[in-house]
Amino acid sequence: MSIKYILFDLDGTLLPMDQNAFTKSYFGDLAKRLLPYGYDSDELIKAIWRGSEAMVKNDGSAKNEDVFWSSMERSLGERVRKDYHVFDDYYKYDFEKSRSSCGYNPDTPLVISELLKMGYPLILATNPLFPSVGTYARARWAGLHTDDFRLITTYDNSCHCKPNLDYYRDILAEIGADAEECLMVGNDVDEDMIANQLGMKVYLVTDCLINRKNKDISVYPNGKITGLLDYLKTL
Repeated sequence: MSIKYILFDLDGTLLPMDQNAFTKSYFGDLAKRLLPYGYDSDELIKAIWRGSEAMVKNDGSAKNEDVFWSSMERSLGERVRKDYHVFDDYYKYDFEKSRSSCGYNPDTPLVISELLKMGYPLILATNPLFPSVGTYARARWAGLHTDDFRLITTYDNSCHCKPNLDYYRDILAEIGADAEECLMVGNDVDEDMIANQLGMKVYLVTDCLINRKNKDISVYPNGKITGLLDYLKTL
């Protein structure tokens, strides 16, 4: 069966990123934004981590957004709901500062442009732990246009997270495709390559490789983002 859809991870795949450097910048600036409202920085960061973990464990009974804020309320109290606008303002005005902790690969927009010319519908299958405003911003940092993607997964439109296979099943249901018709492109061995268990083809981008368990990556087609075009020819 030929490939009809291509799914892309974002962080470390299309957007070069050191996860630790990005997280430090992101959490640091968010804590500064919330400090005048009486939030302790350490407690806030711990609460965000707990909220992220809750989204990863989401069983699909609610949107990731609702799961996150319910967790935040348990950690920080009811006031966090009233201060939602402060978090929203952070993404509007301060999140852009974290761009300096990310890289830029000029080949990325060229590859995406070539795939669009070839007629492939593209899916931005980034782990939906961020609101849409934060996800769209990171896509722009990579030199991409969000309109080029048929679907972009964010915490407000998703009920599962990677590496849960239901995350990929949700995408397949949304776009009306069979797994065998899709190619998943990502840099995380555990979270992205797991899509092959559903029957998707996969391509592992090694520029910012994440391989927590030191698995043998030779079992996956792999290489730089530009190598994806050559790999497609073999399919």
